[in-house]
Amino acid sequence: MRILPLMTAIVVLVALYALVFERDRLKAMAAADSAPPAAAQTDTPAETMAENARRVSVLVRKSAAQPVDNAVILRGRTEAARQVEVKAEISGLVVSEPLRRGAYVSAGQTLCEIDPGTRQASLAEAEARLAEARINADAADRLQQDGFASATRAVSARAALQAAEAGVAAALKEIDRLTIASPFNGLLETDTAELGALLQPGASCATVIQLDPIKLVGFVPETEVQKITVGALAGARLVTGQEVTGRVSFLSRSADATTRTFRVEVTVANADLDIRDGQTAEILIAAEGAKAHLLPGSALTLDDEGRLGVRIVDAESRAQFLPVSVLRDTPAGVWLSGLPDEADVILVGQEYVIDGVAVAVTYATADGEPSE
Repeated sequence: MRILPLMTAIVVLVALYALVFERDRLKAMAAADSAPPAAAQTDTPAETMAENARRVSVLVRKSAAQPVDNAVILRGRTEAARQVEVKAEISGLVVSEPLRRGAYVSAGQTLCEIDPGTRQASLAEAEARLAEARINADAADRLQQDGFASATRAVSARAALQAAEAGVAAALKEIDRLTIASPFNGLLETDTAELGALLQPGASCATVIQLDPIKLVGFVPETEVQKITVGALAGARLVTGQEVTGRVSFLSRSADATTRTFRVEVTVANADLDIRDGQTAEILIAAEGAKAHLLPGSALTLDDEGRLGVRIVDAESRAQFLPVSVLRDTPAGVWLSGLPDEADVILVGQEYVIDGVAVAVTYATADGEPSE
């Protein structure tokens, strides 16, 4: 009578073990026994729903490439077209009233007038020697023709005449140097020399700058120097908010040894002289256009190698990473190159998938919201 309770207990324990520890295996065996033949198996709606549930949901935009103007953006400054420190060539006291800084001067306008001193007397002496030399040269020529003087004497008299002529020219040049004039139209950056000041050769009379036209100077990195050509259209926005346009007038052929950048100059009209020398400017230089996609900046991501790009959905509804280059950043989004002409770009969810992962696609409208 004691054997029956013991066997009952063993059966109960075996059943509990099977139900608790071998439940998955029992279910698989039951499903295999009840499943139809392989040829007759088909995906049920429930299995399809389970497969879709395992896909990562992403928000996608159908994007098409558009032609876009390309530009090289530089930080630079304005610079006067010309700036010259006008200096004295001779010594003497300044006898002219000074012109104040900021005054507009024309080419040839007197900036400093130097006291002539004894230079007028030196000119008179040189002219007298010239008259004497001409008389002596004429007399020597006549005597030589009549046979009363040698050819050497005639040549010596002619040389003395030439020396006298040179003396007069030098005296006139000294008098011309008494007047220091502006070499071109421009503005005085400094006051001219004060009345009564003593100028020595090399002493400054004034500094003149030319602001019309004016130059915009920037430095382009070596990675983008091939995009710029002389004559290309350029624009700039000054720190004051003023916008100007011009053309590239110079592109250096030699890089700066320290920064490895190339100097670029843009010539801009400045007839009203509103643009000053040394103002900070953001310069945009037109480059060859290209096709690009306009996408929100949030669509950008990085791959495992640190490359910048976006994730797209391929024909098999799987995620794929494509590297891109940023052409321009605008309030409406970023212009990206490196994508095919048409692409389904993931806008939301790109951080949760990797290449080859199946995705469940929801297409976005033009404003980035999911379509109904």
